Amino acid sequence: MKLAVLGAGAWGTALAISFARKHDVTLWGRNTDHMAALAADRLNRQYLPECPFPEGLKITADLAAALAGAELIMIVTASAGLRSTLKQVVALMPSLVPVVWACKGFEAQTALLPHKVVEQELPAGVPSAVLSGPSFAKEVGLGLPAAVTIASHDKAFAVELAAKLHSSRLRMYSSDDVVGVEVGGAVKNVMAIAAGIADGMKLGHNARAALITRGLAEITRLGVKLGGRVETFMGLAGVGDLILTCTGDLSRNRRVGLLMAEGKKLDQILHDLGHVAEGVASAREILRLAQENGVEMPITHSVCRALFDDEPVPKVLDSLLERQSKPEFHH
Repeated sequence: MKLAVLGAGAWGTALAISFARKHDVTLWGRNTDHMAALAADRLNRQYLPECPFPEGLKITADLAAALAGAELIMIVTASAGLRSTLKQVVALMPSLVPVVWACKGFEAQTALLPHKVVEQELPAGVPSAVLSGPSFAKEVGLGLPAAVTIASHDKAFAVELAAKLHSSRLRMYSSDDVVGVEVGGAVKNVMAIAAGIADGMKLGHNARAALITRGLAEITRLGVKLGGRVETFMGLAGVGDLILTCTGDLSRNRRVGLLMAEGKKLDQILHDLGHVAEGVASAREILRLAQENGVEMPITHSVCRALFDDEPVPKVLDSLLERQSKPEFHH
């Protein structure tokens, strides 16, 4: 299959490398100098220096060239870049091929999930799906095994696409719960910031396990309220991605929390990271959605206070730990 992967950050590069092992893949990025360096080095030195490109992987900064003849378009920008990339694609392609997005987050200002942005920008009838799940870019780029979920409102399309993209190294599972998959992928980043704070404050493994479990409860409450299904949050795009992001040293969002626990300021942390930490971008929108829908999300609320209200991290943690006892499950 001929794929155009749009977005040459760590995740876009990793997916392009992985799919190029059995498909005809072109990787596009908007920065001409960056793409020239990728083409010359056959490597993304900035984001994935350990992962050389397979021989067949094509590199371009020309979007029209990337889209020419493509049978599938995969958008792997940050959530903030999804809408503008879709607009460019629609302008260049009179008859659209299926579109997959692999962004995790809510759109800033609108608090829209990615599929809503896609619905607003793509003509009706274009098959589309989200790809999400526990997958650090570096490990996927190195060809280590991973499993992800492809979800589409059109169940048959999700099944067909998962079968085409499936490989022993990047296993694909299909779903028709787009909302659940997207909520899991977005909110787990906020929980990872909380886990990083807890680890940075040396609260121990028990605290981390409690935080992941209660974080899953928050994700599920919001997700079900927005139309997702409980079982999705028990799967790869829910608990799978949550565990990975809250415990793995490659997690950028967890690193944000670790650095906050050291007392560093957010601007400095984001500058030093050099990558997008989607949890920071989405946290406010998630809290706003929760409040609008009457969903209790104490961990998210605490993370927002630490991120945006300059509340000292120890004070935020104390307020979480001092919450009253309550039943674990509401029926």
